[in-house]
Amino acid sequence: MERLNLPFIAQRRNECKLTLQEMAEALGFRNASTYLKYEKGAYDFKANHLPVLAKKLRCGMLDLFIKMVC
Repeated sequence: MERLNLPFIAQRRNECKLTLQEMAEALGFRNASTYLKYEKGAYDFKANHLPVLAKKLRCGMLDLFIKMVC
């Protein structure tokens, strides 16, 4: 099972100089605090969030996941 790489998401947001509020608005949330709960893992990102995240973070959708080694 694939897992989202939340530290990567936070790092890319910072590298791209995007605020929590900008990410919140892109995903349709009202508050930066709501987005932060997703980024910290309190809530799970939904499938429809992934293309938006990838576009805002200027990365591929596969980059959002932890590379699992078997």
